Amino acid sequence: MIEPLWMQAQPMLGHWVTQVFAVVLLVVLVNALLIRVLKRVHARVRASATLWDDALFAAVVPPLRVFTWVQGIAIAAGLVEPLPQDQVFALVTPARKLAMIAILIWFLLRLIQHMSMGVVHRARSQDPGYDDTTVEAVSKLLRLAVFITGALVMLQTMGVSISGVLAFGGIGGLAIGFAAKDMLANLFGGLTVYLDRPFAKGDWIRSPEQDIEGVVEEIGWRTTRIRRFDKRPIMVPNSLFTSLVIENPSRMTHRRIRETIGIRYCDAALMQPITDAVRAYLQNSADIDQDQIILVHFDSFGASSLDFFIYCLTCTRDWAEYHRVKHAVLLKVLSIVEEHGAEVAFPTRTLEIVRQAAVEAV
Repeated sequence: MIEPLWMQAQPMLGHWVTQVFAVVLLVVLVNALLIRVLKRVHARVRASATLWDDALFAAVVPPLRVFTWVQGIAIAAGLVEPLPQDQVFALVTPARKLAMIAILIWFLLRLIQHMSMGVVHRARSQDPGYDDTTVEAVSKLLRLAVFITGALVMLQTMGVSISGVLAFGGIGGLAIGFAAKDMLANLFGGLTVYLDRPFAKGDWIRSPEQDIEGVVEEIGWRTTRIRRFDKRPIMVPNSLFTSLVIENPSRMTHRRIRETIGIRYCDAALMQPITDAVRAYLQNSADIDQDQIILVHFDSFGASSLDFFIYCLTCTRDWAEYHRVKHAVLLKVLSIVEEHGAEVAFPTRTLEIVRQAAVEAV
């Protein structure tokens, strides 16, 4: 009597189940040992002042643990493969290759990310005003290159001809270029921002041509996010920055005080001592940059006042501090005008009334 196939496979079935169980148990033990080893390595890496080992350790830990599981599952699947008549197990070897490539891509992407974060963190610890725009641009380009290269290698592993993909990409690129010209314009605009660096994250920018004003929060490849002063975010396509005039007040060296003050015509004799006193005050103020020009001069004959102007530059660039300094300067000017017995003029009108008798006499 011939035994059924499943009964003939019973001894072999028990044999490979034991082997698979042993492989899984070994993978669990290896992972437990790996965790202990990584903890000790982490302690030494943290004690080191080198940037590379910190980034390498942070990047390699998750992919390494996944790598051990993928290898264990692949070995276990290899033990099961000879038994059943199923085409699924024929995909074990290609799947393992694809998984190894994916893990390598994952590791490289994490390494680039942690390297850029480490460079920015160290630079900001030395210079709080460090601009990380260039680092982010290089990081994005490297990650894009790794992703594209990894995708091509995975296609080659799956048996897809890369030359055919590249040829199709060259032909299809023309059609895509025409269809997505706005997107490409934004990409090139983002590249221009990264290269020319007219502004960086944290800068206050505005455009006199468009209703764009606020603090730059993020510079992407397609759009730049700007937070308006009313806290509303706006997304500006990068293509606009290739043609718009952009002001960057964050990069000014000083803030200017330019004000015109008028006194009454009856106080004309006091114009010279008043302007001299205001000039002396500004030249002795710690809030005013003494290396820059300071002007206090009689400027014009107004409709109802004699006007003199104040021109000076503050030491601070901070917007709130600038207004505090300007507040103090204007109050002091008012005090100087009052100390000299003069008054600040305001619009007046004089009416002359001719008596009726005088008119009749004429």
